[in-house]
Amino acid sequence: MNLTLLAVAQEVAPFGIGFVIVEPGPTPTSFGANIEGPEPTAAYDKTLSGDIRRALASGDFILTGDAARSVDAMIAAGEAEKPPLRLTLTSTAYENISKSLASRLAALQAQKAVAFSADRNFSA
Repeated sequence: MNLTLLAVAQEVAPFGIGFVIVEPGPTPTSFGANIEGPEPTAAYDKTLSGDIRRALASGDFILTGDAARSVDAMIAAGEAEKPPLRLTLTSTAYENISKSLASRLAALQAQKAVAFSADRNFSA
């Protein structure tokens, strides 16, 4: 998802067009009030999607965000002289993104020797 947005951001930057990729966390809004989702299927029961569906249905899904504060942060980012490329909103989003990036970095670092061995001038 974000790779396409990053590519577009780089392509339009020379024209003075900025991008802010907003990465919000769970915030109570009426966004999904009228959405009718499909019936749950057994194939997804033991997946993250199934976990989230159950948490939402039971009320255990914690909504940490404040919609008004999130809007204020988005407006401020959009009006900034140098807006951030990414705007993370809520502690939940921050923690989840941080864990994901740390995991990706660890996986990359584990491949360092293999990555360098593919260089044209590599010698063992």
